[in-house]
Amino acid sequence: MLMNRIEKAAVDSPARRALQRFYEVPALLRLAGGPLPPGSKAVEIGCGSGYGTRMIIDRFRAARVDAIDLDESMVAKARRRLVDRPGRVRLAVGDATDLRAAFGAEADTYDAAFDFAIIHHIPDWRSAVAEIARVLKPGGVFVFDEVTAHALARPSCRLLFEHPEHDRFTAQDFLAELPRHGLDVHGARTKIRGDYLLGAARKHPVRG
Repeated sequence: MLMNRIEKAAVDSPARRALQRFYEVPALLRLAGGPLPPGSKAVEIGCGSGYGTRMIIDRFRAARVDAIDLDESMVAKARRRLVDRPGRVRLAVGDATDLRAAFGAEADTYDAAFDFAIIHHIPDWRSAVAEIARVLKPGGVFVFDEVTAHALARPSCRLLFEHPEHDRFTAQDFLAELPRHGLDVHGARTKIRGDYLLGAARKHPVRG
C-alpha cells in the first residue's frame, strides 16, 4: 500500500533521518550483533528515498544492496541520493512479497534483509515475512524497525496517514510470526508503550 502525501513528506524529513541515524540504526546494530561480515549482500524492502539504504552500506557495511519500493517517485529519489555509491546498489520498483520478480532473487540469496518500517503498509504482511525468509541465506539476519497496531490506532495516525485496516499486528504478533518462517528472534525491544518494534532475527542455519 502506497504512503499518502503527508506520510511521504514525514519519512523523508530531516527529523526522520536524524531519528534513524542517531537512535534507530545504533539500536538495530546492537540488536543485530554489529555490522555485517565483509562482502555481505543485503536486500531492503520499502527503500523510500534511499536514506536507509545508505545506512545499510555505511553503518551495517553491506558490500551490495538490492533495494525495492512500490512507489516509483521514491525510487527515483533514492537513485539520486545514491548516485555516489556506483556498483553498490541495485534499485527496482516492485512488490516486497515477490523479490523474484524484482531482482530474480532465488532462495538463499542474501546475507541480510532490512525493513525500516514498511511491513505494516503491506496488506498481506505475513507473505512479506515469508518472502524475506525465503531469500535469506541460512544464518542470514533480518533487521526490522516496525510500527505496530497500537500506534496505527492512535487518532493522530488515523487522521494523517493511510494504512491497511485489517490484520494489523502487535509487537507480539510480529515476533510470533517470525519463527513460523524459520526466523529465530535474536533480539527485540519496543518503544513508546509498544508503538514501535525494533529487532533482529536469524534464519535457521543448515544442520549437517
